[in-house]
Amino acid sequence: MSGSSTRQSVAARLAARTAGGALRVFLVLVALFWLLPTVGLLLSSLRDPADISADGWWKVFTAPAQLTTANYAAILDNETITGSLLSTVLITVPATVLVVVIGSLAGYAFAWMEFPGRDWWFLVVVGLLVVPVQVALVPVSQLFGAVGIFETTLGVVLFHVAFGLPFAIFLLRNFFAEIPRELLEAARLDGAGEIRLFTRVVMPLGGPAIASLGIFQFLWVWNDMLVALIFADSESPPITVALQQQVRQFGNNVDVLAPGAFVSMVIPLAVFFAFQRQFVSGVMAGAVK
Repeated sequence: MSGSSTRQSVAARLAARTAGGALRVFLVLVALFWLLPTVGLLLSSLRDPADISADGWWKVFTAPAQLTTANYAAILDNETITGSLLSTVLITVPATVLVVVIGSLAGYAFAWMEFPGRDWWFLVVVGLLVVPVQVALVPVSQLFGAVGIFETTLGVVLFHVAFGLPFAIFLLRNFFAEIPRELLEAARLDGAGEIRLFTRVVMPLGGPAIASLGIFQFLWVWNDMLVALIFADSESPPITVALQQQVRQFGNNVDVLAPGAFVSMVIPLAVFFAFQRQFVSGVMAGAVK
């Protein structure tokens, strides 16, 4: 019996390891297939226009001499692209910071502060989650035109903040509500006020949710085209609108679009991985506590 049980145990371990190895291989293949368009975009951005017109991007594997950085040098000299990157940063960073800060304060208030109509106001916030952006384009355009901020960076930032806050408040309120009440009461007994309680207790524990919110908001604003196309200044548009204008003006100029698109993609990816590390550290800190 013991020998049979040992053989079954070894067979079970071998089957588990084989299944785990097959799963890893499958996930690696899926990841490589998912990254294939990005690799193609990178290689296309490193080829001359004549080479791009003659063959596909996979030609570089047999003719690596085609690779050149001339397209990126041209992009750095293209004032439209460089100016659009700056405009995108000036829109994305304030819109992300304001949503995270205001959403954190409102989420804490809805989770742990008592005020008249708190539950009803939170229901209003939840209801705003289902309002599509397209519904507000015309009335908000008229409002921004009346106050003089239409086609300005401030107008784009305010629009993104307004539509990003409902999700931010909903997410952070639900996360903050899971903090043990005993922990907050102990801090209050030690003399901590609401501001100190929020900055010293709630914010550190809410690191995972805040990092996730920052990632979502940054990526959404950076990659947005609809709001930027309508509300941004036509003289200094964000990168998404600038690339679209390059297509409209010059046609199929891949030597400009490929490096411009790849640069616009690298920046949010870098931000994502930076916040990803913070997110993981926040999860581990919360687990230890």
